[in-house]
Amino acid sequence: MKTHLTHAALVGLLLIPGVRDAAAQVMQWQVDGETRQAIVHAPASPAAEGSPLILSFHGFGDNAQNFQYTNLHVAWPDAVVVYFQGLPTRRGLPGWRVEPGGNRDLALVDAALASLREAYAIDDDRIYATGYSNGGMFAYLLWAERPGVFAAYAPVAARLRPSVRPAVPRPVFHVAGESDRVVRFSDQEAAIAVAIDVNGVDAATGCGAGCTVYGAGTAAPVMTWIHPGAHVYPRGTSERIVSFFREHSRAR
Repeated sequence: MKTHLTHAALVGLLLIPGVRDAAAQVMQWQVDGETRQAIVHAPASPAAEGSPLILSFHGFGDNAQNFQYTNLHVAWPDAVVVYFQGLPTRRGLPGWRVEPGGNRDLALVDAALASLREAYAIDDDRIYATGYSNGGMFAYLLWAERPGVFAAYAPVAARLRPSVRPAVPRPVFHVAGESDRVVRFSDQEAAIAVAIDVNGVDAATGCGAGCTVYGAGTAAPVMTWIHPGAHVYPRGTSERIVSFFREHSRAR
């Protein structure tokens, strides 16, 4: 898959009418003949040493305009937070391809990272990926396919596809609902078990109601927050994700 990244991608920044943050912009890329875009929230006063970067992926059938209201950028105002827009997948609804091999969305991430580094001062040791449902599955794919890029991953209500097998230990925070009928809780438990195995952690420590961390104090812990709800993005999720991300960088 050929990715076209030109200077035009870097200047494809447009103010978005109607969003709550007037500084939010749309960034555009041409990837394999498709115009791709994301809503970018950047800090008002970037750090001299570079800002953390969070790549965020909405669920199947959703969109970036709506998903930005998970407010990761509010939870971490010092970070550059990028809410990506998926392309039509099943039934023509937007989403993400979550299997490896000629993946247009992996190509999007590669193109976006290159231009984001040019457009903003990014701390390469603090780049993170998160997503909900289908977007969370894509975050797992990024762990498997781009382990050298990201410092940590935070899938929400997601599972691992059979073809996706991470091999490099990385910090992971997984949020799951025991009553999830869209992405079965048992499948999410299986994904968590893979993460624990890949990271080589097993000692479990409680970290609050429904929260467990495996391998606390290690370089690549697995943290889980298991709530009693269904297929939802629970209140407080973004704050928990940011708290986890803040604790981990590639340098540590």
